[in-house]
Amino acid sequence: MTPASQSGRTRVLCGCIPVIPVLTLRDAAWAEPLARTLAAAGLSVLEVTLRSDAALPAIRAMAQVPGVQIGAGTVLTPEDAFRAREAGATFAVSPGLTDRLISACEDAALPLLPGVATASEAMIAAEHGFDMLKFFPAEPAGGVPLLKALHGPLPHLAFCPTGGIGPHNARSYLALPNVSCVGGSWIAPEPLMARGDWDAIGTLARDAAELAA
Repeated sequence: MTPASQSGRTRVLCGCIPVIPVLTLRDAAWAEPLARTLAAAGLSVLEVTLRSDAALPAIRAMAQVPGVQIGAGTVLTPEDAFRAREAGATFAVSPGLTDRLISACEDAALPLLPGVATASEAMIAAEHGFDMLKFFPAEPAGGVPLLKALHGPLPHLAFCPTGGIGPHNARSYLALPNVSCVGGSWIAPEPLMARGDWDAIGTLARDAAELAA
């Protein structure tokens, strides 16, 4: 899978929903009910960050939920990519981009959504064949004004901004012509997952699914 075909796949996924929930699970038992809750609310593309021991088991459980596309987030190394693919992830998300990670995702046939924070990084990613990019960390890196500025010289690139985004500013990002969706961690807060309060998470997810309306 070439970078161009990887990027084509992530562009399709990012165009499906306005918000990709960014999930850090400390308990794999939360995975299945969480995935079902989010999918029922209209958010079927999910990112599980590789920041806990429960991440890979959670990806395995979520991958069994019909209609859900599971991405592995915080993919930093080739080993991360291969483990994520084996667990059932259908795409990978990274805060940056390296040659080793590109090669690993090619070998694993795992579409990659690479992170960039500057015009130079975006141009380098484009030279490698990526035109769907994660803009990270969105708010600290310049937020909406920077993405507006990038659209002029780089109109062929699309972004999924992540980092510092919530219901208070998501619409401002989604209104930009070069933003396909945003990534957000506010949809499934850990206290709600720990309590098993899937109704509350479902409400947050439905509100997020309607942001682009």
